[in-house]
Amino acid sequence: MKKKILYIEDEPYLARIVKDTLEMRGYEVLHKTDGNKVMDYVGNFSPDICLLDVMLPNVDGYSIANHIRNVDPNLPVIFLTAKTQPNDIVKGFSSGGTDYLKKPFSMEELIVRIENQLKIMKRETSQLQSLPDEVVLKQYKFYPGRYELHTPKEIIKLSNRESQILGMLCANKNNTTDRRMLLTEVWGDDSFFNSRNLDVYIRKLRGYFEGADGIEIVTLKGKGYHFVVA
Repeated sequence: MKKKILYIEDEPYLARIVKDTLEMRGYEVLHKTDGNKVMDYVGNFSPDICLLDVMLPNVDGYSIANHIRNVDPNLPVIFLTAKTQPNDIVKGFSSGGTDYLKKPFSMEELIVRIENQLKIMKRETSQLQSLPDEVVLKQYKFYPGRYELHTPKEIIKLSNRESQILGMLCANKNNTTDRRMLLTEVWGDDSFFNSRNLDVYIRKLRGYFEGADGIEIVTLKGKGYHFVVA
């Protein structure tokens, strides 16, 4: 069965090249120029992965990724953009992106990144399914299969990346989780680019447990993280 790609890009020449090339490689591509109805596209087309430009008419790619993440935390999102400043990259990952490719890019690199994201998604799904349905963390409860963290005050919908990282921390609860292992398992390598991405997710997870009694993610410089549940 063909893998489905939802592609949001308003530059017609680039969009035609990308769409035609991906279709020749065996993908089914739905191309749109505007993100206004992106959730309809996600629901009706059921893509396996999304490719998003950041600078779009009416609504930007970051906002689109946030909407997607709230509905389908498991869906990979690759940003394709000329915005290359470090804060742009951090914003992209914070909004729910799983990869970030700078324009101009080669089609071969894009295809490799798409295939890598699909492999990672498959591996992540398998890893999360191996955890218990409910992980009790003092006054919190983590439901890996539902991508939910239940706190005393609210239910937090986690992204797939957040769920996988938290799952690995839970598997090593009260022990050290090696940083390099986290990077390799979640992103496939421990590059500086992915390392910055991991920092973003750790900060977000810390925020979810802020104020929790006896729960802390401790950074062990040069080694990794100690997930304390005491």
